[in-house]
Amino acid sequence: MEGYPVVVPFPVHWGELDALGHVNNARYFTWFETARMELFRRVELEFTGTPALGPILAHTRCDFLAPVRYPAAILAGARVLELGNTSFTMGFGVALAAAPDRLVARGEGVIVLIDYATGAKVPIPEALRRRLTALSPPHEKSSPAGGE
Repeated sequence: MEGYPVVVPFPVHWGELDALGHVNNARYFTWFETARMELFRRVELEFTGTPALGPILAHTRCDFLAPVRYPAAILAGARVLELGNTSFTMGFGVALAAAPDRLVARGEGVIVLIDYATGAKVPIPEALRRRLTALSPPHEKSSPAGGE
């Protein structure tokens, strides 16, 4: 999965199928979530326990490009597409492990950094910004002034 610095493998389980015999659409968001949490872990973005500030998912979407059927193994990838002042956009991709360069789904998620005590948006700290930039594909890195 070229262009995705974070990739998490998953087996497809029989119970994830819908009545049509392919993976139910809700499962893709679970795969995105797991890849997102792995990216957060790698950039040391606290989201458990009682951190003072942390991420919330403000928006997400998925484009379904091809069905996934059982049995299969998939790869879910995550990357940073855009950095704003208080938010960043992540890109997600899902591919069959047997064909990692052909996406079967792609999506995005907008993450907003908030102060958990007040619920207010807060600027992304510079140290976190540097770590997030390191997980952004070179052609898609944004300047610190870009976005919200």
